[in-house]
Amino acid sequence: MRRSARIETKTKETQIRVHVNLDGTGKNDVSTGTKFLDHMISAFSTHSLFDIEIHAVGDLKHHIVEDSALALGKCISDALGDRMGIRRFGSAFVPMDETLAFASVDLVKRRYFVLSNFEIRRTSIEDLPREDAAHFFASLCDSIQCTMHIKIEYSSNDHHKIEACFKVLALALRYAAEKDPRRETVPSSKGSM
Repeated sequence: MRRSARIETKTKETQIRVHVNLDGTGKNDVSTGTKFLDHMISAFSTHSLFDIEIHAVGDLKHHIVEDSALALGKCISDALGDRMGIRRFGSAFVPMDETLAFASVDLVKRRYFVLSNFEIRRTSIEDLPREDAAHFFASLCDSIQCTMHIKIEYSSNDHHKIEACFKVLALALRYAAEKDPRRETVPSSKGSM
């Protein structure tokens, strides 16, 4: 089973290079031109224990954020390969000061995304527009080809809301992508994902 992948994408809008190792230690090298996104992807890498290298350049911030999420998700999906022998499901809670976030994922190849109670008051968090934060998660879900639910249970700090979402998603994906020592086949009673 493949557990790492490397991709490069090039469009008229962006150029992105990504490498992911699912069985890593959380090493990361992230450069997207958006400092807050770099910080969030680095935190995601640290807590998922996925080694992540991502370098992205492009014309507009929105395009870079979206295409970075799509490329990262595609790389994670490629690293999962046929998804044989993985746990498939993963859920977690993360507290971050006054914030509590929940995430649950199913690495079945059915795309479904729910982001609830994600009410950002400010127009941007540091240098990341608020709509791009939510769009990043939706694009990541779409390209991983998974079911993803993220919920802010409660919070009063916009920065912590977004950061808790990245961290809790990292843990849920880490658990779901782990090899299950008791399973050698596809984790589905249907026999296919």
